[in-house]
Amino acid sequence: MKLEELDQYTHMATAQFPKSERHVLASEIRRQVNELIRLTVRCAKRYHKKTSLQDLDIELECLRCMVRKAYALKYCSAHRLETWTRAMDEVGRMIGAWIKAARKDSD
Repeated sequence: MKLEELDQYTHMATAQFPKSERHVLASEIRRQVNELIRLTVRCAKRYHKKTSLQDLDIELECLRCMVRKAYALKYCSAHRLETWTRAMDEVGRMIGAWIKAARKDSD
């Protein structure tokens, strides 16, 4: 599952953050990924998925913002940002396809 791969990469990447940020920004980024996993399970279990999928999309965008912030503060390299962004983009494409399918089902 792509979300699990993103979670593993996130843990590895945030472990490299400076010690002073491991309990602040790194912790918040990991919490955000855990929230994505929780919302994915919630979406899979619900019959009406529209609002849950929107919440999932919003959380992914918040995660992107935090990762960009980590890069801006120089807690990760450009290569790490690129790899992380690629993983988030792939998850985003999957969420987008899910939203599209849910719209089709409701029509």
